[in-house]
Amino acid sequence: MDETPQRLAVKPSWLISQLAVHVRRLVSDGFTAAGARGYHYRLLSALHEFGPASQADLGRRCRIDRSDVVAAVNELAEQGFVDRSADPDHGRRNRVTLTKGGVRQLRRMDGLLDQVQDDLLAPLSAEDRQTLTRLLGRVLAHHEPG
Repeated sequence: MDETPQRLAVKPSWLISQLAVHVRRLVSDGFTAAGARGYHYRLLSALHEFGPASQADLGRRCRIDRSDVVAAVNELAEQGFVDRSADPDHGRRNRVTLTKGGVRQLRRMDGLLDQVQDDLLAPLSAEDRQTLTRLLGRVLAHHEPG
C-alpha cells in the first residue's frame, strides 16, 4: 500500500512536484511517438511565434542551455524542420529559421500536447482548467527573475 502522509498531501509544493513527474512522463511519451523531444517543441514554438533567431537568443528565450540548443537545432536541421545559416548581421552567429516541415511538425506536436493536457486534467471542468492555468501562471510569474 502506497499511502501519502496527510501533511504532504496538503502541501501545494508536494502536489506540484508529484504532478510534474507525471506530466513529464506523459509529455515525453507523447513527443517520442512523434520522434521529437520537449526541446524541439520549445524551439519550434519560439521560431513560429517570434521568427528567425540566433541560437543564443533561442536558448535564452526557451530557457535551454547553450550546448543543448546546439544539439537540438542540429537534430531539427537534420530532419528538415529548421534551416541554419550564418547571421548576416553577425558573422560568428547562426540564424535559425523555421521551415514548412517544421510548421507541420509543430502542429503534430501541438496535437500531442493538447491530448496530454486533456489526459492530465481529465477530472477538471473546462472552467476549472482555466482557473488552474491562470493561478499557476500567476505563481510562476511571481517567482520568475526580473
